[in-house]
Amino acid sequence: MAAAVLHRLDRADEIPVRFAGQPLAIDLGKVLDKGINCPPTSSAGRWFDAAAGLLGIRPVMAFEGQAAMILEGLAAAHGEEAPLAAAWRVDKDGGLDIMPLLAAIADATDVGTAAARFHATLAAALADWVVTAARRHNIAHVALGGGCFLNAILASSLRVRLETVGLTVLEARQLPPNDGGLSLGQAWVAISSLEN
Repeated sequence: MAAAVLHRLDRADEIPVRFAGQPLAIDLGKVLDKGINCPPTSSAGRWFDAAAGLLGIRPVMAFEGQAAMILEGLAAAHGEEAPLAAAWRVDKDGGLDIMPLLAAIADATDVGTAAARFHATLAAALADWVVTAARRHNIAHVALGGGCFLNAILASSLRVRLETVGLTVLEARQLPPNDGGLSLGQAWVAISSLEN
């Protein structure tokens, strides 16, 4: 994910240097140029993977979420930071672009500070994005779901930002917000469709 970010930032020449120990690092820029086996993603989890890779925290994960957990731990140990200014954009169609944040992370020298700023800026960006959509569609309730909301820093910061502007935030309480809760919901839908 970090290599894909560097490529998108027109910094593909950094990929073989930053990831010298990784197989195919030297050819990854060419692969990304051609779009071979490179499906796009908008998953917030991949943003954490990219940030961790750009910071050299965990270039390759041993298990799902490992890089994000390490990044969260570094942010927690460092303490709060203010969000980076102008580090995201919400476009006219409602899309959220955090490439400016990832570009700033790519040049960071203090990993703890960068991890804390990443969390603060991502929470601010998500809040801006959600508030924009809520106002556009007259929505008062927002549900936080997905594996990224296992991250206490992100979840609490986003909750505070949304509640401050008057939105009601719904969060998982008895089940996890990630695939565990999702699978129970899928089972409920399947059972409900069988009963009809």
